[in-house]
Amino acid sequence: MSNSDQQKLGIVAEEMATYMTSVLGYSRYPSMRGIPLSGFFSDRMLVVDMIRMGIPTSLFLSIKDLAPFSDQEWSDFLDISLKSLQRYKKESDYVFRSIHSEKIIELLEVVYLGLEVFDSAADFESWLYTTSHSLGNRKPLELLKNSYGKEIVLHELHRIDQGIFV
Repeated sequence: MSNSDQQKLGIVAEEMATYMTSVLGYSRYPSMRGIPLSGFFSDRMLVVDMIRMGIPTSLFLSIKDLAPFSDQEWSDFLDISLKSLQRYKKESDYVFRSIHSEKIIELLEVVYLGLEVFDSAADFESWLYTTSHSLGNRKPLELLKNSYGKEIVLHELHRIDQGIFV
């Protein structure tokens, strides 16, 4: 993973830490700072709490900067109009509803694992937009619209990480 990608992951982790400690009052860890995203995803209750409270615009923008998705793709994933998404991005105090926050976290999980598995963000992005035989001749990106598809993509990323190719 490139230094730029690691820096972006660090920004997302920092945003999450700030939000969880200040807004959520999350006290499981004395300080959330320095806890990598892998720690976040392994603590399912922490994920649930984050989804319940909603993702603030600042965190969404950090995640959006990390992810290789266009505004239109985000709009499709979140099932909100592009115009609404662009309006939310301008509102610094906007907090996404839990249904949207859950999808944002799911996509972050895919992006995080994809960046860990592939050597570069460009390689990961290329994989997302390329038809895969093991995914029923679909592009991984096409499967990310729902939770079942996301799980299939995560499973495939784990298989690639373990060197299992179809």
